[in-house]
Amino acid sequence: MYLGVDGGGTKTAFCLVDEDGTIVASARTASIYYLMSGLEIVEPLLAQGVAEVCASAGIEANDIAYAFFGIPCYGEVLPDVPKLDALPRNVLGHDRYRCGNDMICGWAGSLGAADGINVVAGTGSIAYGENGELTSRAGGWGELFGDEGSAHWVAIRGLNAFSRMGDGRLPRGPLADILRARLDLTDDLEIVDVVLNRWQGDRAQIAALSTAVSEAAEAGDTASAEILRDAGRELADMVDAEARVLKFDTRQLIPVSYSGGMFTSPLLLAAFRQALDGRYDLREPLFPPDHGAALYAARLSNGPRT
Repeated sequence: MYLGVDGGGTKTAFCLVDEDGTIVASARTASIYYLMSGLEIVEPLLAQGVAEVCASAGIEANDIAYAFFGIPCYGEVLPDVPKLDALPRNVLGHDRYRCGNDMICGWAGSLGAADGINVVAGTGSIAYGENGELTSRAGGWGELFGDEGSAHWVAIRGLNAFSRMGDGRLPRGPLADILRARLDLTDDLEIVDVVLNRWQGDRAQIAALSTAVSEAAEAGDTASAEILRDAGRELADMVDAEARVLKFDTRQLIPVSYSGGMFTSPLLLAAFRQALDGRYDLREPLFPPDHGAALYAARLSNGPRT
């Protein structure tokens, strides 16, 4: 049995597969994105998810041959890395595991852990790719000055458009009424109280408003449509950066795939595809990230790539 754990921005997904790669059990817990809530949230959530998948499969944690834990922000706060590396040992009771950034889960799932580049656009955004022994990431700099093309980035741009519609700097489009209804506003200015005071700028709650931008774009809101197109182009820029760093043979199409909820937007996906401009072999994802994490765990159990 091989365990994959994909720690996204809004949830943590656990997937247990057998030696044939068939899913045996799965579970969901709250997000282990710990930068806002503290490192102490991680171990209890991992323990909960591991206990659930093991109970569902009728096994003990010690029966897991190998596990991979994809943790949001892993590697970005260097003093936290050894602490994160140690936590699964307490949960599993053995050392047959590895921790890494959750971007690896998306890549392993979408491309079946084969050479190529994957772009994740969920709550945050990041690209990760492998080419032989070369590995690289682009994006993933956080919501304050990065995460372009992510749900949080799209939502912030949408909130900005709403404010401009509210004071007349933009023509009032469907986004205004959709956000007013979504947040139960009686006055446009009340959105400041909701987002900054009641939510305290909460990352996940803000990111969830990206669906309002998508809904408005489908209803003909031109500002929202342009936000989604911009998002697709920003995500394609990450692919271009990865292709250069990973030194792919430019005479061949480079395998590229994607994961994360923002790619359910037809406008964003179309803009992403257009920006890639035929230089890449854009593929639909093979598996979701948690399944990919489990497949990656199976690969790790066999030792380094040759």
